[in-house]
Amino acid sequence: MGTPWNTEGWPENNGPYDGLPELPPEWGPVVIPNDPAELAAEAALIRRELRQDARRAAWRRHLGLSRSGHSALRITLLIMPLAVLAALGSLIAVVWPGQHRQPPAPRVSTGGTPGRTLPALDLVDSEASPVALRGLLPAVILLTDGCACANQVAAAAGAAPPGVTVIVVTSDRSRPSPLPSPPVAAGSVRNLADPAGELRGLVQVAPQPDHPTAVLVDHTGHIVRILPDLISPADYQANLPQLTHR
Repeated sequence: MGTPWNTEGWPENNGPYDGLPELPPEWGPVVIPNDPAELAAEAALIRRELRQDARRAAWRRHLGLSRSGHSALRITLLIMPLAVLAALGSLIAVVWPGQHRQPPAPRVSTGGTPGRTLPALDLVDSEASPVALRGLLPAVILLTDGCACANQVAAAAGAAPPGVTVIVVTSDRSRPSPLPSPPVAAGSVRNLADPAGELRGLVQVAPQPDHPTAVLVDHTGHIVRILPDLISPADYQANLPQLTHR
């Protein structure tokens, strides 16, 4: 009679073995081949996995990595030099001679922000004589192309503080600039022509049929403000002190 076995395949009560213990049922059927050569494919697969594990372990030893908590720190220390080298490369590319980019040209503001400097331009008076525009600064320049703006000119002349010239400019030399009505004090308004349209090209504002374009320039030639569609001097009243400030 055989020795009784427990569920783990061992003899109960530490009795003597009677044959081989039973294998755990979850292993399923176990087939032992008669020829060991039939296991060659499985043995090759196991050897391949062992070699891969050995190579990974060797690389971890070369890199000083381990399965402990120091691995993350060592990886960080490896990445930091690479980041520093990349930053240095970018800095060298920026400061290397010949790589500087030209700064963009300043834009003339159509609001209250200061713009660029008025270039040295010569306009033409009623006698076809050249007049240096910068010699009339500070000034409120009114571009009146296509605009019958006599009332706006008179209002601008009346609002101009002492020392500020109101310059009325048209682009047609054959057509006189609009004269202010009612008359204003002599010398406070200059009527000039800009046949080449240089001022209009500078401000880059299209002519308006009912309103002039106003350009406020201080005594240094700095363009303080551009108003493409001037309605009344109240639009730029707050900027007038900037024209004479020294």
